[in-house]
Amino acid sequence: MFATTTRRSMLLALAMAAGLTASGPAPAQSTYPTRPVKIIVPFGAGGVADVTIRLVAEKLSEKLGQRFIVENMPGAGGITAARAALSGAPDGQTLAMLTNGTAVSVPLFANLPFDPLTDFVPISTLGTFDFLFVVNAKSEHKSFRDLVEAAKQKPDSLNVATIAVGSTQHLTSVLFKGEAGVDLRHVPFRNTPDALVSILRDDTQLLIDSQAALKSALEGQQVRALATSGPRRSASLPDVPTIQEAAGIAGFDVTSWNALFAPKGTPEAVVQTLHTTLKEVLAAEDLKARLLDLGIEARSETPAELKERLRSDIEKWRAVIEKAGIPKQ
Repeated sequence: MFATTTRRSMLLALAMAAGLTASGPAPAQSTYPTRPVKIIVPFGAGGVADVTIRLVAEKLSEKLGQRFIVENMPGAGGITAARAALSGAPDGQTLAMLTNGTAVSVPLFANLPFDPLTDFVPISTLGTFDFLFVVNAKSEHKSFRDLVEAAKQKPDSLNVATIAVGSTQHLTSVLFKGEAGVDLRHVPFRNTPDALVSILRDDTQLLIDSQAALKSALEGQQVRALATSGPRRSASLPDVPTIQEAAGIAGFDVTSWNALFAPKGTPEAVVQTLHTTLKEVLAAEDLKARLLDLGIEARSETPAELKERLRSDIEKWRAVIEKAGIPKQ
C-alpha cells in the first residue's frame, strides 16, 4: 500500500514537471534599452541645446546601462533631424530633441514635412532658459527704461542684433517691439560671435541671445545685461530684472526650452522608463548646478505637460509671425 502510494506520488510529480517543461517558464521581459540609443539633435555641436543633451545623455547612460549617443544634424527648421529620427523603427532606440525652435518652425515654414504634435511622442522637458537683452558695457543706457525711452524719442535710431531671421531670438525682438511700442531696426547675423562684434563696435545697440551664448562676454565684462525675457528672474542672474519689471510690460514671457521626444508608435513602457529616469536625472544636484552655470534650469515635465507647452508655443509664435508679417520660408 505504501509502495503504491509512493509510486503514484512520484508519477504525479514527474507529470507535473513534464507539463512545466513542455509549457516552459514565463518568458523574461527584456529590459529597455538593450543596445545603445541614438539622440538626434537639430543643432551643431557646442550650442546650448547640444551641451544640455550631452550632460543628460551621460546621466542616462549611467542609469540605464547603455550608451546614449548624441548625433548632431543641424538644418533649417530641424527638418533633417526630424526626418532621421522618424526614418527608423519606433522602438525607443532613436530619440529626438525638439525645442522652442521647433514650435517656431511650424508656423514659419510653408511646407514643414513633419508635425511635431502628431509625429512625435513627448517624453520630458530637459531644461528651460530665458534670453538676455544686453548692451555694450560702455553703453550710455544704464537701465532698460533708458533704452526704451531713447527708442521712443528717436524712432528707428537703435539697432537690435540677433542671430538669423526667424530664430526665437529674432521673434523675441519682434514681440518686444510690439508690446513696448518702440521701433528698433533689426540686424540679423549668422551667429552669436558676429553679433557680439557688432555690439562691441557700436554698430548695434542691443543684443538678444541666451546666457550660455553670451557667457564669456558677460564674464569678461564686455556686455551688460539689462533684462531677461522670462516671467521671473533667472536663478543664475538674480540681479537682472525681467522685461516685465524693467519695461513695465505685464505678461511678457519668452521662455525657451529643450526636450526629449520619441517617434510616434514608440511603446508606452519605453516612454515611461525614459520619463521616470529623466525625472530622477534632472533632480540630481550636480547636473542642476552644471546646467544653471549656463543659465539653464533643469526641469522635467510629464508628457502631457510637454505636449501642451509645445502646442501653446506653436500658437503663440504663429500670432507673432502673422502680426509682424514675416514671410514663410
